[in-house]
Amino acid sequence: MQMIVHERRDEADGVLSLSLVPAGGGELPRWTPGAHVDVVLGNGITRQYSLCSDPADRYRWRIGVLREPRGRGGSEYVFDKVHSGDIVEVGAPRNHFELARADRYVFVAGGIGITPILPMITHAEREGAQWTLLYGGRTRTSMAFTEELAHHGDRVTIAPQDESGLLDLAGLLGTAAPGTLVYACGPEPLLGAVADRMRGWQPGALRVERFAPLAVEPAGAEEAFEVEFHASGITAVVPPGASILSVAEDAGIIADWSCREGTCGSCEAPLLAGRAEHRDSLLSEEERERQDAMMICVSRAERGCSRLRLDL
Repeated sequence: MQMIVHERRDEADGVLSLSLVPAGGGELPRWTPGAHVDVVLGNGITRQYSLCSDPADRYRWRIGVLREPRGRGGSEYVFDKVHSGDIVEVGAPRNHFELARADRYVFVAGGIGITPILPMITHAEREGAQWTLLYGGRTRTSMAFTEELAHHGDRVTIAPQDESGLLDLAGLLGTAAPGTLVYACGPEPLLGAVADRMRGWQPGALRVERFAPLAVEPAGAEEAFEVEFHASGITAVVPPGASILSVAEDAGIIADWSCREGTCGSCEAPLLAGRAEHRDSLLSEEERERQDAMMICVSRAERGCSRLRLDL
């Protein structure tokens, strides 16, 4: 859908926000905390950004963008080329970081990882749930939305590394808390440290979102396998080194995609038969065990499985 940049605002050093409204007016699609959208940029690339506005606001969406000079060009384009009044193409919200119901939440954010956490806090407040936030960054001036968080008082701990050192995860997560869910988003070292501190917690208590793909060790040397694209009536071979997505495209099958690295969820396809070796950075262990969907940009057939059937 086409949306107008209603407001562009500097939120911190190297971080800006864009408030977006429908170009044709009217209400926006409903979304839930943790959702992100694809933004199609004028340089021909698509990037995913977490929605960080109020999910109850049906007339405005907000995204936060971190400038990454060593990135792939998306953030540089936003900073240099996208201004108030511009029109951008935005996809429908998708959510692989859903906020489940709980009596209490612990939120941990690092840097731009605060963006999906903001609507979670808004929702938790509205539902009357208990929650706390530990928010870290390199410096106080690099941490976005701190003024917005200030009115929550001592439920929010702002911990810039140059002032406080590393986040006190031992104090926050050292003791398992039944009925509590932990949501963490940020750089991989932070997510790894959170997971390490929660080894004694109940399974499923930790939910994470990554902005970069998790390093996945293949189960062995890649083997060729067949894929039946059930809805298209086409069967094709996926050779070693190729992805199901690329084979689908070569066969003329239209499949959604955006990141091609297993982090955005755009290419998720229903798995009707066979077993997948999941190499994405999105699905939980429970979701992987169900074997009913897979990310076709990175995942393959499990060793010993010669054929998959996908609803594509």
